[in-house]
Amino acid sequence: MTELLDIATRVAGWAREGEQVEAYVARGKSTEVKVFEGGIESLSVAESAGVGIRVIDGHRQGFAYAGSLDDEVVAETLAEARDNAGFGTPDDHLGLAYPDGVQPAELDLWRDELALFPPDRKVDAALELERLVRAGDSRIRQVESSYWGDSASESAVATSTGIVGSSRRTSCYVSAYAIAGEGSDTQTGAGYSVGRSPSDISLEKASADAVERATRLLGARKPPSARVTVVLEPRITATLLAIVSGTLDGEAVLKGRSLFAQRVGEAVSVPDFVLIDDPTDPEAFGAARIDAEGLACRRNVLIAGGVLQGFLYNTYAGRRAGRASTGSAVRAGFKSGPGVGARAISLVPGTQSAQEILASVGSGLLVQSVSGVHSGVNPVSGDFSVGAEGMLFADGQLTEPVREFTIASTIQRMLLDVVAIGNDLERLPSSAAGLTLAIGDVSMSGV
Repeated sequence: MTELLDIATRVAGWAREGEQVEAYVARGKSTEVKVFEGGIESLSVAESAGVGIRVIDGHRQGFAYAGSLDDEVVAETLAEARDNAGFGTPDDHLGLAYPDGVQPAELDLWRDELALFPPDRKVDAALELERLVRAGDSRIRQVESSYWGDSASESAVATSTGIVGSSRRTSCYVSAYAIAGEGSDTQTGAGYSVGRSPSDISLEKASADAVERATRLLGARKPPSARVTVVLEPRITATLLAIVSGTLDGEAVLKGRSLFAQRVGEAVSVPDFVLIDDPTDPEAFGAARIDAEGLACRRNVLIAGGVLQGFLYNTYAGRRAGRASTGSAVRAGFKSGPGVGARAISLVPGTQSAQEILASVGSGLLVQSVSGVHSGVNPVSGDFSVGAEGMLFADGQLTEPVREFTIASTIQRMLLDVVAIGNDLERLPSSAAGLTLAIGDVSMSGV
């Protein structure tokens, strides 16, 4: 980490009079293992290291990157970024971030245990997961895939405007995709477990999840069309929250691509609905000390008491909107400049368990999975129509599995029709966490 920080600060120190220079230096290593029918289908280990450099001069921006940390290459990359700035379009809002006085949270997101976990044990974990899924139920016909994946990443940011920061984290996961069958009927289900180190991983949880999701849908039919209360399982709620967070991106708002534009201060959901993006929560999969511009990550409350509080900004989007950065700059890596995005979006949990929510709702649809999200959801109009499968329930008890239908509403209407928020916050390998969420008056289109 010290090496990356030294490179970043050295590059930032090369800024000429009248120009701003930012260096983003990153290094990482990842492993992915896939097994099938008791054998290794693939095993890959990837390492990367590089630098991305932004230069802003005369309200013009240039960017360049290199997949090397060699001194000569880094110097050439800075020269290329300077040259690119000469061809940039002038924009008065361009400029690097300045220190804003917010101190990064003290987060311990790195586990040395991952580096000491050898590849053969990762293979063993994927094989054992496959075995557990097969043994979980006599109706499991095949395990289509069983994975182990992990990553360890480090980054440092320094600017000629006085920002210096670094961050590092590890993560790992296992997942299995099971196929269950009875007669000619087959159904699928996926299970997973995530953590920062191998000791956090539960093969038993992942296998049981995959088995239950595949077997409980056996015999599923197309349901009759109706308007129902839907109860979203945590991973489906996470999908919905990820969509909502994209509409709360200040850059999307400025571009007219958000259904929430001009609605700050309005009630957009029920009073119990509190939506936050909190990368300072060490349990969040996307937790981080600093954002992609080197500012401290912070807890941003986006909706409180059902009322829209504001949007997420990086430095550029904030300046265009007349707002300060919310520490929400993100990047895909050293090969790109900073954009805007949520890192750890979640709802503040309610007080009811999933079973208590089913009981309080009485009858409706428990949604287990959705499909067609990218084509069926419009973040500008809010139209929401996706394929789904799950379980009907009555008197608070699951009754029969259903599939091959769509659920439809609008995002605006769904937020206002929330009837219960679960207490079962579930961390997922994404920028969103999930919990059980009940939403009334949703159209279910079947037969």
